Amino acid sequence: MSRIEQRLKELGYTLPPPPPRMANYVSCVQTGNLVYTSGAGCYVDGKPLYLGRLGTDVTIEQGYEAAKITALNLLALLKSELGDLDRITRIVKLFALVSSAPDFYEQPQVINGASDFFSEVLGEAGQHARAAAGTSVLPFNNPIEIELIVEVS
Repeated sequence: MSRIEQRLKELGYTLPPPPPRMANYVSCVQTGNLVYTSGAGCYVDGKPLYLGRLGTDVTIEQGYEAAKITALNLLALLKSELGDLDRITRIVKLFALVSSAPDFYEQPQVINGASDFFSEVLGEAGQHARAAAGTSVLPFNNPIEIELIVEVS
């Protein structure tokens, strides 16, 4: 078991199977020592944890949890790509879209779920640059979508 998977276990998380692709794309692309992930959402056992927009259908607390689950799904995707999560040397950049009601402005609070999760699991290597943007809709009525740029060894 990798050091990162051991840390997940200590924190009470189980690495799920990698999320399935939803269209015609690859889940990860590696160039040099960087891996770019496609966008991922908050699925548990292949089903969405939440649906809808923040500010109408989904609360900030639910969105925070959705971001955390999405981060866990991204680690599963990276494990599938890399074979060993200990190859991760740093989360370089996190880009998130939040499906938002027109008067919802708390996207950063929602995406803190993912940022806090990566810091908790990876320590300093989980600290990253970030953007959290609101959008009117996301595919399949997902409340959030997150993609990463990850440095690997």
